[in-house]
This record gives sequence, structure tokens and C-alpha cells, in this order.
Amino acid sequence: MQLTYYGHACFAVDIDGARLLFDPFISPNPLAAGIDVEAIAADYVLVSHGHGDHVADVAAITKRTGATLLSNYEIVQWFAGQGVTKGHGMNFGGSVRLPFGRVKFVTAVHSSTLPDGTPGGNPGGFVVTGGGKTFYYAGDTALTYDMKLIAEACAVDVAVLPIGDTFTMDAADAARAAEFVGTKTVVGVHYDTFPPIAIDHDAARAAFAARGITLLLPAIGETVAL
Repeated sequence: MQLTYYGHACFAVDIDGARLLFDPFISPNPLAAGIDVEAIAADYVLVSHGHGDHVADVAAITKRTGATLLSNYEIVQWFAGQGVTKGHGMNFGGSVRLPFGRVKFVTAVHSSTLPDGTPGGNPGGFVVTGGGKTFYYAGDTALTYDMKLIAEACAVDVAVLPIGDTFTMDAADAARAAEFVGTKTVVGVHYDTFPPIAIDHDAARAAFAARGITLLLPAIGETVAL
């Protein structure tokens, strides 16, 4: 299983030949100017919530690649109106079994409004199992005790957690979230893109290290093994 980071909260995970792309916000992100959006492959596009900094490239990528959109029901329906013909709407606690494994939609504490002001349903995260491993993408969220339910249900190998503060958890809360879900490896996302979420990288790593957890901060375009 490999993860490629595309900036902000966008990343792709390859599982047994399937390409999962999360929260595509690439073309409007100046920090991701070196990424060719047209070259990104996807079999599934997973969207945690409706904010513009998570959905900007969804329509273009799904239409070009023929990928299936996985998100909450409201977001899938909204994108159907934008011409995205392949979608699977979900809601909290629901899961879908796919050729590579299983995707479950779980709670996030945030908000969700689509770019035109349409309510975006419930924000969420995903627990993905495939290729002999399980990872948790929290989406944009605050720290919540609901995360402990994930550890009770499965062993999480890697968590992808927001660490930028202001709109989501900061590094200290994200380190606690990692403990809640029972993982020792975290990929940090949702930081540095805008001034309010700029972070001290060394301080963030230290917050995790104090709890015996490794924080990975891959460069934009970098691929890491999970």
C-alpha cells in the first residue's frame, strides 16, 4: 500500500491495483503548482465533506478518469447535477465492499457546505481496509471520543489526520486522536496551505513523538509506503 501526497488534504492510496484519491484540491492550490492534475489516475474519488478546498477538482477528475465518487449522499447527488454519473452515496456507519476491500464512512466534527452554498450533508471520514492493512482518514475534524470506537472495531495501521489548527485539530489534538484509534503512524494533512493553518513542522513532530507516534509530513508529490 502506497500513499502519494498532493497537498492540503489531497492524497492518493494504491491498494492492490486500485487507485483511491481523497479530497482533490490541487489546481487552485499554489503549493501544488508542480502537480499535473491531468496526469492523476483514479478508480475511486473519496470526498469527506463539501468545502471548496476538498472538492475543487472532483468533477474534472471523475469525468476524465471514469472514477466512482464515494461520499455522503448529499455530495454524491450534488455532483450528479454537475455531470458526475458514477457515485455511491453513504452516511455514518455505512460501508461499501469494493474489489480491493472495504470503505466505511465515519463521524467527523466539522461543517459541510458546497461551493454554491448548497448544504453538503454530514462531514465524515473513512476507514479503508484492503491489501492486508487498514487506514483511517479523519477528514476535517475536531478531536472526538468517537474515534475510540474505531480502535474497538479494527486495528488501524496508519491514520491520516489534519494538523493545521484553526479549522481542524492541531498537532497536539491529532496526536491524541492517533492514540484513540490505536495507531503509531500518522500522515499529517491540512496544514501550510493558507496562513491560518501554517505550522511549525518540528513542533508538530515533537507533539507526536512525545506520545511515541511517528508523524510523516511528505512533500507534495512524494510517495511513501504505508
